[in-house]
Amino acid sequence: MEKSLLTGDYILVSKLSYGPRIPMTPLSFPFAHQRLPFTENTNSYLDWLKIPYLRLFGSPDVERGDVVVFNYPMEDEERPIDQETYYIKRCAAVSGDTLEVRDGQIYINGKYGDWPEKLQFNYKILTDVDSIDTSTINKLGITEGGKMRNKGEYWFTLNLTNLENIKKVPHVANVSPLLEKKGSYSDYMFPENEHFLWNVDFFGPIYIPKAGDSVKLTIDSLPLYQRIISIYEKNELRTSHDSVFINNKYATHYTFKMNYFFMMGDNRHNSADSRFWGFVPEDHVVGKTVLVLMSIDKSNNGSQIRSDRWFKSVK
Repeated sequence: MEKSLLTGDYILVSKLSYGPRIPMTPLSFPFAHQRLPFTENTNSYLDWLKIPYLRLFGSPDVERGDVVVFNYPMEDEERPIDQETYYIKRCAAVSGDTLEVRDGQIYINGKYGDWPEKLQFNYKILTDVDSIDTSTINKLGITEGGKMRNKGEYWFTLNLTNLENIKKVPHVANVSPLLEKKGSYSDYMFPENEHFLWNVDFFGPIYIPKAGDSVKLTIDSLPLYQRIISIYEKNELRTSHDSVFINNKYATHYTFKMNYFFMMGDNRHNSADSRFWGFVPEDHVVGKTVLVLMSIDKSNNGSQIRSDRWFKSVK
């Protein structure tokens, strides 16, 4: 979410937008998350009493494009859901959608559905000199990347504005996106299975589960929904040869109990999002990001107030 949100932003999150979620660990220290203040290892909550997931006003009505705060779902086996680490990403697809990423950009149900003015990608910049003036890069607002080993070669993370501006910098000879090839396999991408030859720039198509919908289960398709079935919806799952068994019953289909969402960062090459770890269950959704209340830049060993970001809406 870099550029849309900056390190040092203090944000306002509306928990009412998606319906208040009843605390799952009510025995907790107020205004503390995971750890007690001034301690390193003391939990701020007691798990003696746990309340099942319940949200007032039904399921969260998350919309595509919302900037959402949620509990990081890969910590489910370590902490109660409402004590998992807070993540913030943009909702790329809602339950019932089929999502595909082509050249790093989103297509929903076969149609382009991205926000080009928000996006950032990694680019290779070639110059006809050995170096670019650092002050020039800083003035353009480019904060990620730097010089590579080859003479006159730089890699930078750029949004559309940065991209157009850097093309005008003296001695810049060529600017090209650094994109993966379609069909190349990155073994760290969800669902970490060679049957799905996906990478950061070419991903899917993948169906986003919706409560009440069913999907056909095979040994090949199971990796997509295995975590949902066994962890999020708490079923006993096992396989034998080419057969799938749920709660000791042979299964050819599975009907989802919850809605799920696919979250992605605007910084497409530097974002730990659903492309890497999968779906966000509705019981992990915390709230909608509404406003940057204040912003302080603490980089370069200082503290500088970013007054232009105070009370700025998040879109």
